Amino acid sequence: QVQLVESGGGLVQAGGSLRLSCAASGRTFSRNAMGWFRQAPGKEREFVAAISWSSGSEYYADSVKGRFTISRDNAKNTLSLQMNSLEPEDTAVYYCATARGTIATIWANRYDYWGQGTQVTVSS
Repeated sequence: QVQLVESGGGLVQAGGSLRLSCAASGRTFSRNAMGWFRQAPGKEREFVAAISWSSGSEYYADSVKGRFTISRDNAKNTLSLQMNSLEPEDTAVYYCATARGTIATIWANRYDYWGQGTQVTVSS
């Protein structure tokens, strides 16, 4: 059974940092692109960051570019998101996901496995 489990969320003040982790089990995703999405209350799920299977390419939403960094460790089957200079607008549930292909993509419908999410709350 494939499972993605996020961790590392929490409450942080504006300007602070958090590091999210996603542990995959049930199969290896070393040949799949992976990504992070988020959903704030009352809003649709939105793309945050994505990384190709080889870590050769990364994509970021404009709202997080320069503040967030996505990375992966294929040997450990894990995905991470380093979030710096957090803003109240970053408050959301963050989800990791694995894509069907190797190429990083911003489109949620190209991801087939999703974690349960981890809450990130940034206070002003």
